[in-house]
Amino acid sequence: MKKFFTILICKLLRFAGKLLGKGSSKPGQVALKICPDILSRVQLPKYIIAVTGSNGKTSTVEMIAHILTQNGVSVSWNKEGSNQIEGVTTMVLGSATLGGKVKTDVLLIESDERFARYTFRYIKPTHYVITNLYRDQLTRNGHPEWVYDALADSITDGTQLILNADDPLVSSFAQGREDVVWFGADKLSSDSAELVSVYNDGAYCPVCKAPMTYTTHHYNHIGHYACTSCGYKRQNTRYTITGVDLDKGEMTIDGEHKINLALKSLYNIYNILSAYAVASIVGIDGAKIAADMNNYVLKNGRVITFTLGNRRGTMLTSKHENSISYDQSIRVASAYKEGCDALFIVDAVSRKYFTSDVSWLYDIDFEMLNNENIHQIVLAGKYVNDLAARFSYTDIPFDRIKLFEDIGEAVEYLDSDRKEYIYVITCFSDKGKFLARVKED
Repeated sequence: MKKFFTILICKLLRFAGKLLGKGSSKPGQVALKICPDILSRVQLPKYIIAVTGSNGKTSTVEMIAHILTQNGVSVSWNKEGSNQIEGVTTMVLGSATLGGKVKTDVLLIESDERFARYTFRYIKPTHYVITNLYRDQLTRNGHPEWVYDALADSITDGTQLILNADDPLVSSFAQGREDVVWFGADKLSSDSAELVSVYNDGAYCPVCKAPMTYTTHHYNHIGHYACTSCGYKRQNTRYTITGVDLDKGEMTIDGEHKINLALKSLYNIYNILSAYAVASIVGIDGAKIAADMNNYVLKNGRVITFTLGNRRGTMLTSKHENSISYDQSIRVASAYKEGCDALFIVDAVSRKYFTSDVSWLYDIDFEMLNNENIHQIVLAGKYVNDLAARFSYTDIPFDRIKLFEDIGEAVEYLDSDRKEYIYVITCFSDKGKFLARVKED
């Protein structure tokens, strides 16, 4: 009766929350107070797929859900992005019968990397995707190696790990484990022999701390590496990006499956590849997966096209306090050969931690903007002067940069007779402050 009552209360609270437009964490929070081990009492499906990592969790989960549902596989997943144990509990109980049986073929869980050990105390994933570990939200996560230790506690025997072979820290989760599937990219035409980043988190081996060498860098510390001492190295991959042409907007997986990209970003191709790997493991044919991902546009609000007066543009929602997220958005804008303006908004640093720490701005490779494809650079928001201070350390001529503390004034400035495309790069907390002033496509 306790299980029945807990599930019923969770479902009623979730229904009420949807009517009121409230979040999805509260029903699960209440359910866990009534029955702390409720997740262990639920009958789960054959496939329990977890996805975590610093970046790309939400996008990867959405892509997996899209592919599976397109091929007749029913999926329960946390669409709202509530990825801590309370939100996951809401999703699981909402997908279950009152008797406690999840009704779908697959349970697909996006999990916050810091709190995965709590979520998976009662639920053991059958398959566990770890996308990457980057510098992310210093005020809560410290260093990626600290997050690694927290995430390691969530991995248990009997779970198949699906790991990004090109991330040396993520790959080290495989130490001492046999059931591991690797995904990654061959050497690509866009690679660099030397590191192109303002810092190097791949300088030392995560296993023995000796120096590491790279034969190629895809971006930042993501690439092909080997330790100079203990022999730790990048593994061969089962699922592989064998070609990328960002100018044409296409990628090739395993030498045969070509996918046209709605977002021309190296960062995006890794999300697609990890989704491809999961769908393939579940049993979907590679050609069908490629067809389902062809020109797929994310629905999660990470990429939004808009119109401002006579001008069109794209908003790329990056994570504040996450430099690699910003780097990848900047790469997309700086590669726009028709020429564009770029707007950066930092009006809030964090939704949870009010430290006003802007040190992460100095980890972002704003120097990539110093090319002929970028015309005007507009900085806006409460932290505009902090942005300006960071830009003063670049070689970008300051007459190309405009400052507006008021976001509305920045939008008015861009609403002109000019025809250049606009890229807006900001975070989840600030995106609505811009979108309220333009027309979404």
